[in-house]
Amino acid sequence: MMRERKSPTYIIAEAGVNHNGSLEKAKALVEAAALAGADAVKFQTFQASELVTQFASKAEYQNENTDQKQSQFEMLKELELNQKSHHVLRDHCQQYKIQFLSTPFDLASLDILHREFNLPKIKMASGEITNAPLLLAAGRTQKDIILSTGMSTLGEIEQALQILSFSLLFPKESFSETKAEKAYFSEAGQRILREKVTLLHCNTEYPTPFEDVNLRVMDTLKQSFYLPVGLSDHTLGIAIPIAAVARGASLIEKHFTLDTQLPGPDHKASLEPNSLKEMVNSIRQVEKSLGRPQKFPTPSELKNRDIARKSLIAKKNILAGEILSSENLTCKRPGSGISPMKYWSWLGKKANRNYLVDEMIEE
Repeated sequence: MMRERKSPTYIIAEAGVNHNGSLEKAKALVEAAALAGADAVKFQTFQASELVTQFASKAEYQNENTDQKQSQFEMLKELELNQKSHHVLRDHCQQYKIQFLSTPFDLASLDILHREFNLPKIKMASGEITNAPLLLAAGRTQKDIILSTGMSTLGEIEQALQILSFSLLFPKESFSETKAEKAYFSEAGQRILREKVTLLHCNTEYPTPFEDVNLRVMDTLKQSFYLPVGLSDHTLGIAIPIAAVARGASLIEKHFTLDTQLPGPDHKASLEPNSLKEMVNSIRQVEKSLGRPQKFPTPSELKNRDIARKSLIAKKNILAGEILSSENLTCKRPGSGISPMKYWSWLGKKANRNYLVDEMIEE
C-alpha cells in the first residue's frame, strides 16, 4: 500500500546557489522563503574540489548565464558556503521559523549536515542518483531521504533504492550488491523505504521546456515503487508545481531568487519572491480544493438547491378535478415543491384543487 498523504504538500523553496556566494543575499533568501510561506529553504553544501574536476565543462544553460571563459570548477568555487555561513543561515532560519535544509554533493559535506547540523531530511540531487558511496552514506544517517530522479531510468532508480534500503536497514554492515538487492526485495526493506524515502520527478534542464515535463511520470513512479512522490520543478512560472499537487505530489521543490536578472547559473529559471508566495498560496488553495472523492452537496451549496432547481408548476389556471397534462403542467423555479423527476407520474392525475398560473402543484 502507498503511504497516504495526511498533511499538506511539503514545499521547499530552493535557494541553491542563488546567493552568489554572499551571506547577506543568502539571509535575504531565507527571509523571502519564510514570508512566502514555504516549509523549508534549501541551499547546497559542497566543496568544489570534491565535486568537480578542474577540467569539467559547464552545462549549456550555465554557459549562457555565466562567464563562458570560466570553468565549472571556477564557477562553483565562487558559490561555496563555508561552515560558519551554514551556522548563520541555520540560526536565521530558526529566527524566521522555517526549516533549514541543504543538499550535500560530497561525503564530507554530507557528514557536516548530518553530524553538525542534524538535519531532519537529506536531499539527494538528481546527479547523485548513481553516486553509490554517497547514497550509502546518506542512508546510514537514518534520516529521511528525498531523492531526485532527473536524467534517470526506472532501473537506475531501483538500484539507488536498493542501496538506500540496505543502508537504512543495516547502517553498520559492509556493503555488497547482493545484500542490497536482498534488502530491497524484503518486506522490511520495502517498509523502511515507504517510511523514509520520497521520490521527486525531475527534469534537469534549466528552464525545462513544458513539453519535456511529463507529469504523468509521477504516476509511473508511484505504481513502480509504492513511495511518496513529488516534483522538483525547473519550468518557468508556477503552473507546473500547482498541477503536480493536483496530481498528488506530496512535495514540491522550486528554485527562487531575489532577482532573476542577477548573474549566476540558476537565476533566470527561478521565481522571484512575489511569484514564490503566489505559488505557495495557490498550492494551499489546491490542497483545500481536492477534498474527498465522494460526490455530495456541500454545506456551502445546500442553500442554493431550492433556488436553482425546479418544481412542478401550473402552466395556466387549472380547475379542481381537471386532468393534469403537458398543456397545463410545467417545470419552473423554485425547487421547494414536487420534483420534476416525478413529472410523468403526475400526467393524467386530477388536480386536487384550483391552481392559478405559476402556482406550485401540491401533493
